[in-house]
This record gives sequence, structure tokens and C-alpha cells, in this order.
Amino acid sequence: MRVFLTGGSGYIGRATIGALIRQGHTVEALARSDRAAETVRDLGATPVRGGLGDLGVLNAAAARAEAVVHLAQAETGAEDLAAAGAMQDGIGSGPYVHTGGTWVYGDTQGVVDESAPWNPPALVAWRKSVEDAVLERARHGGRPVVVQPGLLYGGENRLIDIFYTTPGKEAGAIPYIGDGTNRWALVHVDDIAELYVAALKAKPGAVYAGVGGVNPTAKECALAVSRAAGIEGKLASISLEQAREQMGPIADAFALDQQLTPARARKELGWIPTHTDPLAVLARG
Repeated sequence: MRVFLTGGSGYIGRATIGALIRQGHTVEALARSDRAAETVRDLGATPVRGGLGDLGVLNAAAARAEAVVHLAQAETGAEDLAAAGAMQDGIGSGPYVHTGGTWVYGDTQGVVDESAPWNPPALVAWRKSVEDAVLERARHGGRPVVVQPGLLYGGENRLIDIFYTTPGKEAGAIPYIGDGTNRWALVHVDDIAELYVAALKAKPGAVYAGVGGVNPTAKECALAVSRAAGIEGKLASISLEQAREQMGPIADAFALDQQLTPARARKELGWIPTHTDPLAVLARG
């Protein structure tokens, strides 16, 4: 299958290009710079020069493809919606896989699935209108699917690293917010890449939580990272207010207490995460 992909030079994108090519797909990937173009070319994809604001480029690339995977992070909801619309217009009745995120569910009060109500922090509240519009295309002959990755780890770069590397944290200690008992719905980058490939065969209008099924506490994660850093057990509790001062709005997302299950993707797509010990991976650094 010919697949057009945005965000190909990014963290999830690099893994997803690899997964697509291993399974026999050919890939064109959006690249907004020479460096990004070189990265996706080295991965085996053909670069398409442009950015998310280049709607004509997106539309034409989607029209050439048999499926689209949208991974690039837009700066605003309006930009994401416009890009999604251009690509969905181009792909027509072909599969279109859109990226969301599990943070939209807020504190989950136990283990939940994709049917849970939304209670997003301000950082991701904009996703609701975008995802609703994307999925609406299923009512008009489109094949939209939304994949909602959990908190990513593994590989050369992790979103979770933002929390542990932000300047201003307690020197010589690994931080966690409050008492650290809030749980994180983690997923390994290689597993989420496989979910994006599997989602190409999903039913129109489907939504999948991309989580590994293991939801350790933030304090357990901090302890694992302290081992990797060679300062095992040296942890520091910081208040949410401190975290906001140091990190901005994303602090509220890291403070969420979330537990999600990958059962729907396992049942409908046969997707089974293979990385089931995130604390061991974090402890290796």
C-alpha cells in the first residue's frame, strides 16, 4: 500500500516509517526542511517538501496515496483541522489515521477504555472539535480512524524526558508531582508504531487508545529513572504549582491519574503490545 505520512522525521514518525516498510508498504513523508527530508529518505521513505500549512501539498500527496497517517503535531487546533481536511479530501474513501492522545480523558478514576468521557486539561482541550470533525467523515464515505497514544517511552527520545530534563528541578534528585501516586498510561514507541500500521485496516470511525496496558505510578517511574541516572532512590516531590512554573501547562497533563486498557485494539486489530515492563526500560536509561 502507498502511504502518505506527516511527522515522519519525528519520534513516532521514524518508528512508524520503519514499521510500515517492514510490512511491505511504500511511504511518502512530509518534510519541511532539508534535514527532515534526509532523515525520512534514510529511513526508506520518499520526502515530500512542505509543512502542515501547505494544504495544496497535503491534498496532492494524499490523493497520490492509498492511505494517510497524520502524526505531525500542529501548533493550533485550527491548523490541525485544516491539514486533516486537506488530506481527507485527497484520500477520499481510503484509510485516514489521525493522531489524538489519551490525556483527553483526564483523571480516569480507575481503568477505562475509549468510551470514557472526556475531561481534558487545557493543553489538549482543542482536540475534541478536531476529532469530532475528522470522525464525521465516516458518515460521508470516508475511512477516518483516531489513534490516541499514551505517554510514550523508549528509543532515542521520549515525551516523558520533558518531565525529567526541564531546567529548575531539584538538583541531584528525580522529581515527581505531589505524592507521586498518580498513574501514567505508558506505551513504547515501537508498539505505537505497530498500532498505526494495524489501524490502516480499522473500521471507519474507530478510536483506539494506544497504551501498553501497564500503568505505573509517577513515583515508580521516577525511581526507575533515578536508577538509570546513577542516583537510585534520590527523589524529590514538587508541588503542581512548582511544576507549572518550571514546565508550563504540560505539568497538568503529567499530574493526571490515568489507567487505560488496550483491549479494543487487541480485539479488533490484533494489536498486542510487546513491551510490558516500562519500568525496566526506564531504569536502563
